[in-house]
Amino acid sequence: AYCYHGQTLLASDKCGEAIRSLQESEKFFAKAEALCKEYGETKGPGTTAKPSGHLFFRKLGSLIKNTLEKCQRENGFIYFQKVPAEAPQLELKANYGLVEPVPFEFPVLNAHWTSETVAAFDLTKRPKDDTAKPKPDEEVKPLKEPDIKPQKDSGCQIS
Repeated sequence: AYCYHGQTLLASDKCGEAIRSLQESEKFFAKAEALCKEYGETKGPGTTAKPSGHLFFRKLGSLIKNTLEKCQRENGFIYFQKVPAEAPQLELKANYGLVEPVPFEFPVLNAHWTSETVAAFDLTKRPKDDTAKPKPDEEVKPLKEPDIKPQKDSGCQIS
């Protein structure tokens, strides 16, 4: 999140804050990389998973590094902004691109569904003649299809 927030800050010409955000991103990436390597070396049923080798994880590392270098280079040439001591706050509540969830409410119970109606659905009181054999399907007689031969003279012309 800090990496992409840093890219957004760079696009809005806040290079100092972008550098600090990317430095924070680099710190968290190093922590995540260490945890992923530790997870990959543990014994157990999930040993086939190697999160540090996942394509997203590998691309994210190079993206953070390249964007941070670009920010530092541009800050030295163009912006000359001071890098803040604290990382910028992330907006954790997205205000675009997401749909508001609709709260679920149970529908109102119909008046026909009383306790007597529900009790009438007792499967232990079913009739005993459920074991009747189904009727065999009638045999389908084959139909004779007309003999259709391709015609050479269809009336169509290719010009």
